[in-house]
Amino acid sequence: MTNDDLKKRIVTIQRTLNAPISLVWQAWTDPEHIVKWWNPKGSNTKIEEHEFKVGGKWKYTMIMPNGQPFIATGTYTEIAHRKRICSTADFKPMTEGVEIQAHFEARGDKTEFIFNVIHPSEAYKIQQEKMGIQNGWGSVFDRLEEFLVNANNPM
Repeated sequence: MTNDDLKKRIVTIQRTLNAPISLVWQAWTDPEHIVKWWNPKGSNTKIEEHEFKVGGKWKYTMIMPNGQPFIATGTYTEIAHRKRICSTADFKPMTEGVEIQAHFEARGDKTEFIFNVIHPSEAYKIQQEKMGIQNGWGSVFDRLEEFLVNANNPM
C-alpha cells in the first residue's frame, strides 16, 4: 500500500488546544476525565472498560438524547507517553473497523492535537464523511476544549 492510498482513507482533525500537554494527556487517559468530554452534547458517557495499555481494551457507552446507546469499543495498539495514542475502534451502530490515532505535541502552555480516523477503504471513508464524521468528532473535541478550559482554570 502506498502513502497516497493511506491518505485517501484518513479523516484528520487538527486543533491547537489551550492547555498544557500534561492536562491534555490526563484528559485522554483518566476515566474520570474521559466521561466529561467523550460524547456529543446532550449525551452522557459511561466507562464500561478502560485498560490503558497496549493490548488493553476500552468500552464506552454513550446514552444519546433519544435514550439509545451508542457503544464505542477498541483495543489500544500503541501508546507513547504524551505523544500518541492509537487504537482499533468500533462505534456501533455507525462505524466499525477503523483505527483512531491521537497525536499530541507540546507548544509551551498549549498542545497541538492531530486526530486521525483511518478507514479500511476510501469508499468507507467517503461514506463516513457523508454521514458527518467531521461534525461528530468536531462536537466531541469542542467538549474536550471546554473541559480543558474549565480544568485549567478552576474557580
